[in-house]
Amino acid sequence: MSRPAIDLDYLKARLAELLHTPSPTGYTDEAVWLLCRELERLGLTYELTRRGAIRARLPGRQPKPARAMVAHVDTLGAQVKFVKDNGRLELVPIGHWSSRFAEGARATIFSEGGMYRGTILPLKASGHTFNEEVDTQPVSWRQIELRIDAVVHSAADTRELGVEIGDIIAIDPQPEFMDSGFIVSRHLDDKAGVATMLAALECMIREERTPTVDIWWLFTIAEEVGHGASSVLVPDVASMVTVDNGATAPGQNSSEFGVTIAMADQTGPFDWHLSRKLVQLARDHDIPHQKDVFRYYRSDSASALEAGADIRTALVTFGIDASHGYERIHQSALVDLARLLIAYAESEVEIERDLRPLSGIKGFTHQPVDGGDPPQ
Repeated sequence: MSRPAIDLDYLKARLAELLHTPSPTGYTDEAVWLLCRELERLGLTYELTRRGAIRARLPGRQPKPARAMVAHVDTLGAQVKFVKDNGRLELVPIGHWSSRFAEGARATIFSEGGMYRGTILPLKASGHTFNEEVDTQPVSWRQIELRIDAVVHSAADTRELGVEIGDIIAIDPQPEFMDSGFIVSRHLDDKAGVATMLAALECMIREERTPTVDIWWLFTIAEEVGHGASSVLVPDVASMVTVDNGATAPGQNSSEFGVTIAMADQTGPFDWHLSRKLVQLARDHDIPHQKDVFRYYRSDSASALEAGADIRTALVTFGIDASHGYERIHQSALVDLARLLIAYAESEVEIERDLRPLSGIKGFTHQPVDGGDPPQ
């Protein structure tokens, strides 16, 4: 088929909406509503798990072996660990991120008494008071506190507001969409992945592209704490492509440009056949790409496999600088990634045996040995 025309304005508009909808893990309901409204506008039927993970089906020429694409809408955040005697809040992180990036962040506290604004500060925040100690104090979550923008002088004052232990805290994203094509914000992991999936879906519907087999578009709500796609799959799904960020840093092959296809993460190699299929699709469709391996990384794929799903998994990513901090991506990578998702949706099923969850050896895959072609 012709090259898909990804609507970049649509993609960026969906990303901006998502970024401005707070959704730290455990507080994702409004982001779920936002996504469901958009799926309805696109004309797709969908269903939700009890906690709000979403699955929507785009019918294919054949129903099985179905494919899935998944991204997570939940983000990093924090929770109130303790209300201190001075009325400020001790915090624990939601997800794994450094307190170094929390220092100075503006934030919203969601409490039974309402929403309150505040700033996360190091315990020694003023050089006029602590001199050089502001530069030598340790970096840890025990070394920061949240100052509430309300008149509080004691723990009792703070509790009077309705703020209590366990309250969820959302960190301001502070997004900037630059004329250069760069997008700088917190929480691009993985709201940029969600927006990219929506852009691919919108393009397929607008251009009347029918996938080869049914595609399930999955949006999970607890990836940052390790749950991810553990409970949203349907039995017909034989393979799943996860869409997430690919960290660019010294020693990594990821790039802020093109698609980075992960061959392995800390949980082990991704499916040999599916990963190589995606690489070949990128070559065939002239999509810029590179491969990488992530040592300290897991995704929705890992949680699905750990939950017992017998599916092939792969990970395709947009390159991101300073992941889990002030992140930066380039819009061109999102377009390239959307194109690859569509190419995969339209590609032929090569492993017909995947139609059935269990069968005999006939039709089972081969892998090459001794440097030659796969044995037949």
